[in-house]
Amino acid sequence: MIVNIAGYRFVDLHDPEEMKVRFLEECLDLELKGTVLLSYNGINFYVAGLQKSIDEFVKFIEYDERLLDIPLKKSYTEYQPYRRMIVKKKKEIISLGLSDVRPIEHTSPSISPTNLKQWLNENKDFILLDTRNDYELRVGSFEKAIDLNIKTFRGFPDAIKGLDVDKTKTVVMFCTGGIRCEKASVVMENEGWENVLQLEGGILNYFQECGGKHWDGDCFVFDQRVAVNPNLEESEIEMCFICREPLTLEEQDSEEYVIMKYCPYCINENK
Repeated sequence: MIVNIAGYRFVDLHDPEEMKVRFLEECLDLELKGTVLLSYNGINFYVAGLQKSIDEFVKFIEYDERLLDIPLKKSYTEYQPYRRMIVKKKKEIISLGLSDVRPIEHTSPSISPTNLKQWLNENKDFILLDTRNDYELRVGSFEKAIDLNIKTFRGFPDAIKGLDVDKTKTVVMFCTGGIRCEKASVVMENEGWENVLQLEGGILNYFQECGGKHWDGDCFVFDQRVAVNPNLEESEIEMCFICREPLTLEEQDSEEYVIMKYCPYCINENK
């Protein structure tokens, strides 16, 4: 059984280049695969391996006091969902392109998965906002969530400027694991939104604590599983080998899908 973990932290790191060397050496020694992103403003990682190796990796991370007790999202697969081990130094651990947005200094408060579920059960009046990319939303999202129809996270700031919604209403935003919302919430506050909350730990944490209540579909993930269901198990979503778009079962059965040739999203370019 392969253990998959993901975590991040916004924290000032003065030595990402040195950390890159140490992390790559450790991950290769432990025979892990996945990605570790390092920058001067933090760390973002998603890796997979045997339980013993994952335990050693967590110990390795926590030798550095700056990285103690990073919340982890965990799931299990029968196979290794990553092809190789990558450790990169980047300008941002999640790319938004706004240097004045620094979650290290400020980010919006969180709402727990159980509290969000209760709000949804009670049909409380608030805005539920999906901050993810358009192809992720096609796989699944919360019922009644607003779709910003963005191609990449860098499109988020412009997208919210076009929202015709009362800025005094409470907003609960969410993404896969929480990292995008740490920045997106600040962007919304800077645009005049008065009460912005982010789902603690993202969709995967909601699945872990609350299952699939109020969720429609699966959740896109950035590895060979393509998507997981609310039980955190690999779903039946597949990815087009040509254009990399996720495909539902209905799309896989479509006459417009031929493996290794085209799918409904790239048929016009490849048929």
